Amino acid sequence: MQNSFDCGRNFKTSRERLKEKRTMLKALIFDFNGIIADDEPIHLQMFQKVLKEETITLTKKDYYDIYLGLDDRGCFEEVYKANQKDLTEEKIHDLIRRKAKYYEQAIQENLTYFPGVVDFIKQSDLRYKLAMTSGALRSEINLILKKADLLSLFPVIISADDVLEGKPDPEGFQKALYALNLKVPRFAPGIRAKECLVIEDSWAGVDAAHGAGMKCLAVTNSYPKEKLNKAEKIVSTLENLQFEELEKLFPE
Repeated sequence: MQNSFDCGRNFKTSRERLKEKRTMLKALIFDFNGIIADDEPIHLQMFQKVLKEETITLTKKDYYDIYLGLDDRGCFEEVYKANQKDLTEEKIHDLIRRKAKYYEQAIQENLTYFPGVVDFIKQSDLRYKLAMTSGALRSEINLILKKADLLSLFPVIISADDVLEGKPDPEGFQKALYALNLKVPRFAPGIRAKECLVIEDSWAGVDAAHGAGMKCLAVTNSYPKEKLNKAEKIVSTLENLQFEELEKLFPE
């Protein structure tokens, strides 16, 4: 006679069986801006709009060379420092609030997702644990993931609201791993940093991933491959990317 435990095992879903596949790769941790939402140009325009109101000029070259990869706080702090202007805590909260308001208005009219990324995430969910670590505000992340019907696939989201230090500091990825392990069933083996692959588009993200002891897949959506050469693998798109290619980065 088959006991209830054995019967339960026989009825595991295909999703559960795929996730039990033996591989050292157990979790994918996604960046957001520049990986899922093709919105870096929008962020630049909104930074420029807010800073222009403060009589500060931010060029496209400076944004992509220096500030891309920083969260809103980090960007405003560095721009003010470069312009030798004082920045109070009250002022920075005001700058972030204004920029978030302009950004939300802009994406209602002009939002695109990178080719293949929505399908890639949905297929990834069948094989790995998923998380997100981003310098974006949680409200921005939730809004855009909902539009693509992806929000439910990310049980762990670490946003700019959840960290003291943005990338290239590894804090966000460390917190994502901690949160993922809180969801691991009791007595099941936890996920280790070396079993995580971070998907990033910036040098700051690559450095943050390595600082957390994780490997990194870099996508050249925002930077050329020469700027991302510390990553374990570099691709031009997630479209048609095979999971076997990623698992080769994690030999047993």
